[in-house]
Amino acid sequence: MWRVIIVEDQAIVRQGLKVILEQDPNITVTHQAENGEEAIRIVEKHMIDLVMMDIRMPVMNGIETTKIIKTKWPHIKILMLTTFNDDEYALQALKEGANGFMLKTAESVKLIEAVYSCMQGGMTIHDEVAAKVMPRLLNAKINTSLDIDLSTRELAVTKLVGEGRTNKEIAEELYLSVGTVKNHITHILQKAGLRDRTQLAIYAVKHDITD
Repeated sequence: MWRVIIVEDQAIVRQGLKVILEQDPNITVTHQAENGEEAIRIVEKHMIDLVMMDIRMPVMNGIETTKIIKTKWPHIKILMLTTFNDDEYALQALKEGANGFMLKTAESVKLIEAVYSCMQGGMTIHDEVAAKVMPRLLNAKINTSLDIDLSTRELAVTKLVGEGRTNKEIAEELYLSVGTVKNHITHILQKAGLRDRTQLAIYAVKHDITD
């Protein structure tokens, strides 16, 4: 069961999100926090799998909190949630390592699907946000050297990451274990000089590695 903390300054919103998420038997909301500082104190003391977090909060906002959590606990997944359809917020959150970005207007089933995607190694960006963010991400300056030496298997993994596949889906497609897929991705990132899965997906698109 995935342990989730909801970080949101409005209590009524936190309770609503908790009710929605716990409709799924694989999700349990173990903690709630009003701001980023409180969330970090909780994460320091408890086992957390995913942080569902608003961006605009008092004391410490979601972007600052994402940066700290991803630095100290990179295995924790972070799903950003906001009422603001603002591509700049989404860009900042993704650059700090967020695993997904959803608007609060999303349907309940979409929120649960986003949690699954994050936990399975994928990345979910709300359609309205993606329409603004993806062009800017594709134009971002990242290491695009073609001199890296990727094996046939690594190229196949890169292609599927670029198509938005989760680690589980990649494993099934290539008849590998999820652990092996994770190892391949780590090695690819090191070879390409990329920081994270988001940059690898952009790399795959820029170099026409995807279909």
